Amino acid sequence: MRQAEIIRKTGETDIQIRLNLDGTGKSEIDSGIGFLDHMLTLLARHGRFDLTVRCKGDTRVDDHHSTEDIGIALGEAFDRALGDKRGIVRYGSTLLPMDEALILSAVDLSGRGMLVWDLQIPAEKVGTFDTELTEEFFIALARNARCTLHLKQLAGKNSHHIIEGAFKSVARSLRTAAAIDPECEGEIPSTKGVL
Repeated sequence: MRQAEIIRKTGETDIQIRLNLDGTGKSEIDSGIGFLDHMLTLLARHGRFDLTVRCKGDTRVDDHHSTEDIGIALGEAFDRALGDKRGIVRYGSTLLPMDEALILSAVDLSGRGMLVWDLQIPAEKVGTFDTELTEEFFIALARNARCTLHLKQLAGKNSHHIIEGAFKSVARSLRTAAAIDPECEGEIPSTKGVL
């Protein structure tokens, strides 16, 4: 089974993540950040990944370290669970409507980690969550999952809807990209022979 467990301990965070790529969308999330818990629950559900996240972080300072470090650890979990990526579809994209927001995501599980970010989130906060941390999360996820991730906002004014649309869209793109292609099972989806 394509699973991984990551434990990451620093002077700022203590994180445990369990990921099963071939799950049903079950999740147990306790990041210490309510809004991020909601987003990670959506990520698991729409990606159909089984996901457990436990984080004790220095949220008395702010939510930055916990959000970024969860992105790092989750990216590492995806990379480890994918193994040599033999038989995967590799690419996935989703155009996702979330009320007035319309978010496009595209993923290439290329082995090259980068984020191309084109979201305009108007509010500085959703609840107590600093919305600028959304980009920090996805940077950390893409770098450590070693995937190319494009996020583009085509419409939207409500900050909650834009961010939620991004998480749902990325979940579905990752789900497609990480799926096993029955026609190419056992093959590395690259002319290089490695990803």
